[in-house]
Amino acid sequence: MATNPAQQFQTLHEIVRAAKMNLAPGPWDYLAGGTETETTLRRNRQALDSIAFRPRVLRDVAKIDCTSTLLGRPIRIPVMLAPIGSIETFAEGGGATAAKASAEFGVPQMLSSVCNPGLEAVAAAADNFRIFQLYVRGDDAWVDDWVKRARDRGYAAFCLTVDTAVYSRRERDLARRFVKPWRTRAGGFEFQAGLTWDHVKRFKDTHHFPLALKGIATAEDAALACEHGVEVVYVSNHGGRQLDHGRGAIEVLPEVVTAVNGRATVIVDGGFVRGTDVVKALALGARCVGIGRLACCGLAAAGQAGLVRVLELLEEEIRTCMGLLGVSRVAALDGAYVHPATPVNPAHVTSAFPLLHEEGY
Repeated sequence: MATNPAQQFQTLHEIVRAAKMNLAPGPWDYLAGGTETETTLRRNRQALDSIAFRPRVLRDVAKIDCTSTLLGRPIRIPVMLAPIGSIETFAEGGGATAAKASAEFGVPQMLSSVCNPGLEAVAAAADNFRIFQLYVRGDDAWVDDWVKRARDRGYAAFCLTVDTAVYSRRERDLARRFVKPWRTRAGGFEFQAGLTWDHVKRFKDTHHFPLALKGIATAEDAALACEHGVEVVYVSNHGGRQLDHGRGAIEVLPEVVTAVNGRATVIVDGGFVRGTDVVKALALGARCVGIGRLACCGLAAAGQAGLVRVLELLEEEIRTCMGLLGVSRVAALDGAYVHPATPVNPAHVTSAFPLLHEEGY
C-alpha cells in the first residue's frame, strides 16, 4: 500500500478504519464512546441526518471559495481542531503534532488543558492559529496564571469549558477499565463544579482577551454569555460524553444563533465528520465547526500527515457540496439551503461512513 496519505486514503472512511486498526480497544472506545446510554452521542448524528439540502441550479460555481475567517483571522476552511483531552493517546507528540497539522493546512487549533505536551510546548511546535481551552481546577489566581501563559505564548483567545460541573459516567471506559492519562494526575474538580457566571464576569473585568464558553446548549445561556461580553459562544455537548439524553448539537444551533443575534461568534461541535455536516452548520448560522473524533482518527491513522489528509478530504467534500448547492462562497450559505428531513439510517458514531459496515471496502 502507498505510504503517501493522499494516495493511501481516498475517502474518510478509510482513515477511520485505519485508526480503529491502529488503536487498542481502550483508546478506540474512549474515542468512539459516549456517556451511559450514548443517547446524546447518537442524537448528534441523528440531528445531522434530519437535515436535507435545497439546492439551487444554473448558478456560476466555476470558482468556489471555501475560505472563511474566525476572530478576524483567515482560515482555509471553516473548521477548527476541537480540544481533545489526552490527545497524546492517538499520536506521538499529541497536541504538538496536531499544531503542526493545523499550521500546515491553515485551520485553527483549540488546545485542551488536559493533554500532553502542554501549552508552552505546543506553542513552540508550530506557528499556528491557536486558542487555549481550560478546565478550571483552581482558584482565580490559578486561572489568571493560565491566561497570562496563554497570552505570552501567542494564543489568540481563551476558552472555558462550562459543561463539566460533574464528570460523567462513560461506560465504555469503565467496562474496559481504561483510565485516560490526565485522570491519573487530576485534582481540583470542586473548582469546576463551583464555576458560575460570576467567574465569567470576573474574567471579562480582569482580562482583555477574547473569551469563548464551550458547552452552551440553550438559548438562555447563549444570551447570558452575550450579556457578559463573551466573544465566542461554543455550542457543544462534549461529543455526547457529558449529559446523557441531551439534544443533538446542530439541533441546538438555531436557537443559539437567534439568541446571540450577531453579538458574538457562534461555533459548534458534536458529531461533525463529513463536509456536508459542516455545510449544514454554516447554513444554520455557525461561523466555524469543531472536529474532535475525526481529528483523532487522522492522527491515529497516520500522525500529522493523517490529520492533514482529513482536512484535505473535508475541504473536497465541502467544495463539492457547495457547488451542488449552487453556492460559490461560504458567506452565501443560509437557512434557505436546508430543510427538515427523515433520517434514512439508524444513527451511531460511525454511521456517516456506510462503507465501514460493508464487505469489500
